[in-house]
Amino acid sequence: MRAVSSLRAPSPAIAAAAALAVVAMTAARAEPPATVEKETAIASGAPEALVVSRPDGADAAGNPGGGGYRTRVAGDGAEIPVVVVGGTPRQMGWHLGRLMAAEIKALVPPLLAKVKGSMGIDDATLAAAWATQSAWIDDRVEQELVGLAEGSGVDLALLQAVHAVPLLMPYSCSAIAAWGSATADGHLYQTRNLDWELGLGAHEYPVLVVYLPAAGRAHLVPTFAGFVGANCGLSAAGIALSEMGDSPATEMPYDLHAPHFTTYFRSFLYDADSLTEVLDTFTALERVKKYHFVFGDGRADRRAVKIRAHAFKDGDDLRVWTADDPTDELAPNVLPDVVYQDEGRGAFPHLRRHHGSLDARKLTEVACAIPIKGGNVLDAVFDATDLVAWVSYAGTGGEAYERPFLRLALAELDGDGDGKGDLAEGAADADADGVPDFLAR
Repeated sequence: MRAVSSLRAPSPAIAAAAALAVVAMTAARAEPPATVEKETAIASGAPEALVVSRPDGADAAGNPGGGGYRTRVAGDGAEIPVVVVGGTPRQMGWHLGRLMAAEIKALVPPLLAKVKGSMGIDDATLAAAWATQSAWIDDRVEQELVGLAEGSGVDLALLQAVHAVPLLMPYSCSAIAAWGSATADGHLYQTRNLDWELGLGAHEYPVLVVYLPAAGRAHLVPTFAGFVGANCGLSAAGIALSEMGDSPATEMPYDLHAPHFTTYFRSFLYDADSLTEVLDTFTALERVKKYHFVFGDGRADRRAVKIRAHAFKDGDDLRVWTADDPTDELAPNVLPDVVYQDEGRGAFPHLRRHHGSLDARKLTEVACAIPIKGGNVLDAVFDATDLVAWVSYAGTGGEAYERPFLRLALAELDGDGDGKGDLAEGAADADADGVPDFLAR
């Protein structure tokens, strides 16, 4: 079974957009210097081919509609697949599965085998965790998983089991948001370090998924092949989401009778137009495990908050901190227009030194100074005002903090090369030809 519907060379517009989108920022490997060591634009990083999945392509039989394409960002010896999909949740899942089938098949079964071996659990445990969670999962995520299974040819039960893994494992991360007076241009910048388990090999199959839903906001999710939950993300409304795990292994097994952030993050990215809306929804949710979050809004409210959200009712299980908050758990190490959580790994001196001039490069340096070394799988910096992401995955040459950051600007994506961006055209079908506008030639 072919993995994609057709293959064609990129249009000049796609090549130009990709060239703009492929800037590698080489991160500091220890304490960040006062200035970034180098920034290299890679003009040759444009994709050699653009893989397109369309309802009128070679695989039209069984295609549920919608569409998608696969390209990449690359530079400085690194590259990350980029998959843009549009349509209903099932349609988007189908095209994502079609375009990432080889990687999904290569990652999912071995990852599950490693998890079961290291944790001493079986398929029934994973299935039970998913079944427990399913009562709280957004229907759109479940529908996307059905499409992902259909498009990739990977059994739905295996994909559901992969989505149960974050429910069962401990991990810890870090995040920063800076905006207004703290940044060089007033934009809201937000970081996310995913410090997890390198031994699982998820970082070997990275993907940046851009969703253009038929209903809801377009959004970007830096993730891994076969995983549609969001460990972080950025929406076209300027909503940026980051997470840090607080639940130690000593508290396992965790009570899973509440929604998990990897699925409700997708709901926020789909639906929210402001930080106020995110907080209104979030504070009403039941909670599972223990987490810190940083939620930012670069377009409407233009601010961010840090949250401690623990599932255990100890009288202080939910706290929301704003910038320069004297009640912040890290006070007095707080600043105007900045919130952060790094578990004391040294972000504050850098944030204080560069306060007023923080930008993507400086925050990349800070993010690369505070990971948990030995498990730094993914690092990201979002410009939630201009909708740009810089992302690094662990890979050949080191962990994420040691690898190049590759730039993806959502406004520069143009799947059909017609000069109209994907975000502007979206998944509508204005000429009723069965092909979504962002892929209409």
